Amino acid sequence: MTETSKKSTLFHGIGVLYTGDPEREEIADGALVVEGDTVVWAGERADAPTADRAVDAAGRAVLPGFVDSHAHLVFAGDRTEEFAARMAGRPYSAGGIRTTVAATRAATTPALAANTAALVAEMIAQGTTTMEIKSGYGLTVEDERRSLEIASAFTPETTYLGAHVVPDGDPDAYVRLAAGPMLEACAPHARWVDVFCERGAFDEDQTREILAAGIKAGLRARVHAGQLGEGPGVRVACELGAASADHCTHLSDRDVDLLATSGVVATLLPGAEFSTRSPYPDARRLLDAGVTVALATDCNPGSSFTSSMPFCVALAVREMGMTPLEAVRAATRGGAAALRRGDVGVLRPGARADLVILDAPSYVHLAYRPGVPLVAQVWQAGRRVV
Repeated sequence: MTETSKKSTLFHGIGVLYTGDPEREEIADGALVVEGDTVVWAGERADAPTADRAVDAAGRAVLPGFVDSHAHLVFAGDRTEEFAARMAGRPYSAGGIRTTVAATRAATTPALAANTAALVAEMIAQGTTTMEIKSGYGLTVEDERRSLEIASAFTPETTYLGAHVVPDGDPDAYVRLAAGPMLEACAPHARWVDVFCERGAFDEDQTREILAAGIKAGLRARVHAGQLGEGPGVRVACELGAASADHCTHLSDRDVDLLATSGVVATLLPGAEFSTRSPYPDARRLLDAGVTVALATDCNPGSSFTSSMPFCVALAVREMGMTPLEAVRAATRGGAAALRRGDVGVLRPGARADLVILDAPSYVHLAYRPGVPLVAQVWQAGRRVV
């Protein structure tokens, strides 16, 4: 690390500092000191130490960079017609994924990388500083491997999702491929393994087989569960010690109990419900049961083509029974929990210096003023990127 990069910066004049730290989650008239890429102090402005330079927030709110723990960014093609048809009354099913698979297989690697870069740039501009990126639109050994190689250029949080949907052919043979040669080729480029455990995709036994193989290969598990109806996804996630069960739109009482006692994070993806005109997850039910909840965009070209965490925060408050504080917590610390990260999603000593300055005095404005571009500055690892 260079001498310049280790200079300290004092952020002061903060209207509300949301730290995400359970010990002191909000600080009025707060201040923050960053040294290099790390937070070294957080507290009240009157107690702030001196620093080499200062950034005046001018009464605006500061919060951790958003942590988007569920995104499908490596793809080609467009599904505008499918979206328009849904808005005209056709229900959503998992089958549309195959349309994107065909386009992704046909695309060049530079084209896929460029599209991924554009989506990552959109996310950062809206305050996301940590994102997970899945494969899942290749569904051949080579196309899944190259998808993860592309994703790895943008984030360490890469997920092998060869089990996104069964392409044409024998489902049992495909499960063997996904748990065998495809996994072997993809594991060096992935941190996580995921399965879409849903009707029209993979059943309980298939999900367990692929996840178990991924865990044996050194990957950690996460699961698409309960998007289209109640099913075994949450149970399998909890049995195998997955970090998160994602969607969680349709849950039984037993599912909620398992999530509350297992430590598996329930990652809610309201962009999918918005884009498919489907019922939203009952976040209030989960929070009241003691479940750790995360929010993520589920950015993908079919069922949730948004890269905006502020939009998801607003949806969570308006449609899912969350308070603004709970929604921001889920979009920061909750997302970090879903990725088993303690260094992001919070602003406390030792954390990575990822922060957002809003053009508003409080994070509440993310829900109070939906659709308004409130992200004024984004700092990633101590460096201003927006």
